[in-house]
Amino acid sequence: MKAIGIIPARWKASRFEGKMLAEISGKPLIQYVWERAKESHVLEDLIIATDSEKVIKAAEMFGGKAVYTSKDQPSGTDRIAEVVNAVDVEVIVNIQGDEPLIHYSMIDNLAQTLLEDKSIPMATIIRKVTDKAELENPNVVKVAVDKDGYALYFSRYPIPYVRETASGLTQSEGSGLSQSGGGSAVFYKHIGIYAYTKDFLFTYTNLPKSPLEQAEKLEQLRALENGYKIKTIETDYDTIGVDTPEDLKKAEEALKNVKTG
Repeated sequence: MKAIGIIPARWKASRFEGKMLAEISGKPLIQYVWERAKESHVLEDLIIATDSEKVIKAAEMFGGKAVYTSKDQPSGTDRIAEVVNAVDVEVIVNIQGDEPLIHYSMIDNLAQTLLEDKSIPMATIIRKVTDKAELENPNVVKVAVDKDGYALYFSRYPIPYVRETASGLTQSEGSGLSQSGGGSAVFYKHIGIYAYTKDFLFTYTNLPKSPLEQAEKLEQLRALENGYKIKTIETDYDTIGVDTPEDLKKAEEALKNVKTG
């Protein structure tokens, strides 16, 4: 196979246990992710990887494909590696199970990027920051990129820092935040969906946790700190990651105004 999608779905999330089955308008959160990912034009298979029999049963109810994985996996990436170990596939897309507004174009763009350029080991999605509050929110991960669209650094802190004036930010409709006064700084947030080649996935999971990764609690920094590149792809679509019950309410409101396809 060329490309498959895996949705890691751990039951014991630290801030919101069991959130994968938390209901939005009568459907579990994981079902929204599954249905939107199924719209992909590129994926040849889609699998939920979980450590919970409850998630397995829920997937069976809505027609999803789920497999049981070890409860001891330290991360979603390791859970994915367990699933794809015996699968003959070139590219794996890691689709977060708590992103009910994920758009299929994100999945397709990631997969196609790696399939078309064999030199890229890993890719992810970014979007221009459109709300100043997002810059200050540590749950919204920021990313700085180079001229070719490769990630330079990910941080929970606002990056790049505008030295001249912390308030020197302007907002233009449709173009996100930028530095005022003729500056060239543009701010991006990271949307946590990844694609890896199968070879790199196992290289990545075998690397030890890095100091920057442990400091920021951002797994993707392990790749950068070990000298690997992460290609970023910009999207116009926004998402809401569900980390708390409050996020669930925000996602429910947002989904009322979203059309699939």
